[in-house]
Amino acid sequence: MKDSLRQQLQRLSLRLTELDANLSDSTVVSDIQRYRALSREQAEVSEVVSLFQRYCQREADCATAKELLGDPDLGVMAQEEVTQAQADLEQLLASLQTALLPKDPDDERPAFLEIRAGTGGDESALFAGDLARMYLRFCERQGWRTEVMSESASELGGYKEIVLRIEGAQVYGALRFESGGHRVQRVPATESQGRIHTSACTVAVMPEPEESAEVTLNPAELRIDTFRASGAGGQHVNKTDSAIRITHLPTGLVAECQDDRSQHRNKAKAMAVLAARLREKDRSERAAKEAATRKSLIGSGDRSDRIRTYNFPQGRLTDHRINLTLYKLGQVMDGDLSEVVAALQGARAAEQLAALEGSA
Repeated sequence: MKDSLRQQLQRLSLRLTELDANLSDSTVVSDIQRYRALSREQAEVSEVVSLFQRYCQREADCATAKELLGDPDLGVMAQEEVTQAQADLEQLLASLQTALLPKDPDDERPAFLEIRAGTGGDESALFAGDLARMYLRFCERQGWRTEVMSESASELGGYKEIVLRIEGAQVYGALRFESGGHRVQRVPATESQGRIHTSACTVAVMPEPEESAEVTLNPAELRIDTFRASGAGGQHVNKTDSAIRITHLPTGLVAECQDDRSQHRNKAKAMAVLAARLREKDRSERAAKEAATRKSLIGSGDRSDRIRTYNFPQGRLTDHRINLTLYKLGQVMDGDLSEVVAALQGARAAEQLAALEGSA
């Protein structure tokens, strides 16, 4: 193990001690939001620290066994222990490297899964229905909660479009790789000549955004101007600088209020208006980002634009991104997606690990 990695793991061990102390603090327990965040961090850190402790133990076992290699009575047994310990150390090191990979905070979030019929007419809509049932059964196996947000059924069955909301542990982390074009090759129910047709659907998976937190206005980012109110309002309102104009410097948004005699009340009202405008700006930007993300995720819906092929005559599923082929299409369509999801997550972890090693 490299010294830099060992030092990082030792720091995590110290951090776990801090987290345990913080979680037993009554002030932290009373702050639900902070308590949840620290609990999540503790769960993640304790998993890594547990692996590190097992690594250190096997390292000590290996060192002890090496000291006995020259013993005429215990030498053979010691060699077996060294061989086994070295194999365990390699496996534990790989697990530690994987556990230390940067995690996407969105992986833990609920997700929206959108399925839309693409090329292929009625057969595409029927396949969209099959995909929806596949995902719903997979969610059921995982113990996740599902909710149909919207659906547009086709005349012959299936869906032109269906949107599911899925909630549970690591939902987005498991389903994020499902986004893209899904191609099916089979004899459609609408085909009378027995010919194999190729159709396509698009799938988009997006994390559910967090509830918009209350906007916190940083005083350093505000310019507050006072001026004399104009218009009706009595003698006092027109004689003092009670009107307030607040400019949010990073965005240029402006809010002003002059309808109260009190400068303090005008300032509070202007701050509330400014906060609302910032929330709306954030919401609009998020909606635009989601629209762009959806467009990039689903592709064109054309037969040639695909991440995965479902070949029913051969009972074959092929994921073209990682060259994974499984001859268990029946089980997959019945919701047994675990092997596919695990392979895609493993491929992503390998890419991240290679990038980290390249930058080291």
